[in-house]
Amino acid sequence: MRLCSHVSAFFLIAAFSATQVCGQNKPAGMPPITPRQIGSGMAKAAGAAPEAQKELHDKVVRLFGLKNLTQGRAGAKIEATTVAWAIIDPKPARVLHEDGALIGEMTALGEGGLQVLVREMPNFAEFGYRVESEGMPRMAGTVHVEHFDYTADSLPKKGVPQGRLERFEWAASKVFPDTVREVTVYLPAGHQPGEETCLMVWQDGSRHVDPNGALRASVVFDNLIHQKEMPRTVGVFIDPGRRPNQKKGTKAANRGFEYDSLGDAYSRLLLEEILPEVEKRCQAKFRAEPEAWAIGGGSSGGICSFTVAWERPDKFRKVLSWVGSFVDLKGGHVYPSLVRLTERKPVRVYLLDGENDIDNKFGNWPIANKQMEAALRYMGYDFRMDWTQCFHGSKGMAPNLPEALRWLWRDVR
Repeated sequence: MRLCSHVSAFFLIAAFSATQVCGQNKPAGMPPITPRQIGSGMAKAAGAAPEAQKELHDKVVRLFGLKNLTQGRAGAKIEATTVAWAIIDPKPARVLHEDGALIGEMTALGEGGLQVLVREMPNFAEFGYRVESEGMPRMAGTVHVEHFDYTADSLPKKGVPQGRLERFEWAASKVFPDTVREVTVYLPAGHQPGEETCLMVWQDGSRHVDPNGALRASVVFDNLIHQKEMPRTVGVFIDPGRRPNQKKGTKAANRGFEYDSLGDAYSRLLLEEILPEVEKRCQAKFRAEPEAWAIGGGSSGGICSFTVAWERPDKFRKVLSWVGSFVDLKGGHVYPSLVRLTERKPVRVYLLDGENDIDNKFGNWPIANKQMEAALRYMGYDFRMDWTQCFHGSKGMAPNLPEALRWLWRDVR
């Protein structure tokens, strides 16, 4: 039976590849089909013309990948709360929950053994699954469902002028020698050389400034500044340091050391190196009062932001932290005690976490953030804690970012 499966897969690969080479019907830049579109197409497939069925078949194969489908490596695809599974197998297949419960029988689509299942799942569900064919496991994986809707202030609006982004690479650090990092600077629309503005520094900057990314901070800045719900602000989006021999886009080797360590090293990187370089390159000028300086980040970038303000409240007095790693990665679990034992500092703190955040050997992220919340409340800090059902990452922060920035900047115009 395994031999037949491999033979069928071989002929299907050859036939499909020939169709791709000869047809060349796919428009350049055509976006891939989505799980919801697959579900809609499958509902209509039974009564559809053969051409329509073949078109849907080919789109599904492109999405999952032909080799992945034939080799049992095509993991589930997720769109919002819709999950799609697909496999190529000559025998009927089904998808099972890790506890053995049936999620659904897969439906054949066209010829060649392609089978598909699309199901709606509860939001914030996380579970293991396996795909079986005649009782034999073909593949397994994990589904992680987490969906939030953006508010209008995270989307581009007609008539709202857009800021511009300028980028440079910083490879001359003395604080963190032998590192290279990208810096992206957001300049608000109409920014003039020498104009005094507020400042907000972001860790893991490239992903957060991306207007098509999860957080879309540059879009939120455009909208809130235009609506006068936050002051004119230059955003400095900084990536963690990577080694010179590391490729761009790979996990930065120095991230944990820079972000999770306590002490003043990262604040010195900002004040002695990055910010003076931004002022020089972009002809920026930051307002002198510390209430006009903010810093933010998620996970290790969140504790890093708090550390900067903790060490230098004479410069930074606004902190934005989501799913902050106030756990024992490099000693950050002591912050709740330090906050309670140290004279209150003039710092405003916004925290966000989710009940589904990480629990591992380094600590429990929700508990750690609850301890931070309790310590800040006990000491009378100006703080806000928002709780969601989010997992670790930026999805929970994204829809809350506009309101968080309004709250942080409410005293500065």
